[in-house]
Amino acid sequence: MVEQHGIRGRDLFLIALGCALYALGLVSININNNLAEGGITGVTLILRFWFHLDPAYSSLLLNIPLIIVGYKFLDRNALILTVYGTVMLSLFLWLWQRLPVQLNLHHDLFIAGVMAGLCGGFGSGLIYRAGGTTGGSDVVARVIERQRGISMGRSLLFFDIIVLVLSLSYLDIRHMMYTLLASFIFSQVVDFTQEGAYAARGILIISDDYQVIADDIMAQLNRGTSFLQAEGGYQHAEKKVIYCVVAPNEIALIKRIIAQHDPQAFISIINVHEVLGEGFTYERKRRSIF
Repeated sequence: MVEQHGIRGRDLFLIALGCALYALGLVSININNNLAEGGITGVTLILRFWFHLDPAYSSLLLNIPLIIVGYKFLDRNALILTVYGTVMLSLFLWLWQRLPVQLNLHHDLFIAGVMAGLCGGFGSGLIYRAGGTTGGSDVVARVIERQRGISMGRSLLFFDIIVLVLSLSYLDIRHMMYTLLASFIFSQVVDFTQEGAYAARGILIISDDYQVIADDIMAQLNRGTSFLQAEGGYQHAEKKVIYCVVAPNEIALIKRIIAQHDPQAFISIINVHEVLGEGFTYERKRRSIF
């Protein structure tokens, strides 16, 4: 069944691992230190405080209408992974509450805020990197990312702010400020985890000596190159533009190669944020609103 729908076992493992980390942070850090949370998870904490509802159960109930929304906008694989992530999150929330892991933070709210952001952000980033979500506002953020190109980190931070304002019904300002710290770190870690630690660079080189420069790049760096056809805007002269993708630590060598053949060459460096298989692919730059 997994193979039929194109869902890899690796993705299922990453989603389960991400849910375990996110739930661990929520139970052992947020709840134990009286910190709020954003999105639907934050709503479950509000319900926990006022109505003593277990977040493991309320999370499932609140996610039903949002998963229906996801059914209309997400492809089949994304929907299956979202349902899987929602169930895994509730499962680990239930588990960590009954097998609590004590994290001794010495009642330091600053450390608690940082740790909550790191744990939740890294866990959520793994889930999104595998193509899934944990339901809730994640579904809406995934739809916005696909329809509008707005990063999930930015959308989630916006939803977080709305829920955090509602959380003032049971939090004081001091705890809310540390919660905002956690939310900021969360958004940064989510984007970093999705993009990965490796950021390749795409280089565009305009030079009359394009052939010898390309030959040297391929010979010295063992990198493939492509020629793009360009036309000058003033004289309408046709130009060959070299395009290649290299690691960040190879840029200096690229510049030396170019300078040897054409010191007047024009160079443009473009961020490439993800590597799939043996090739490179473009991915829009994601940033939080801060």
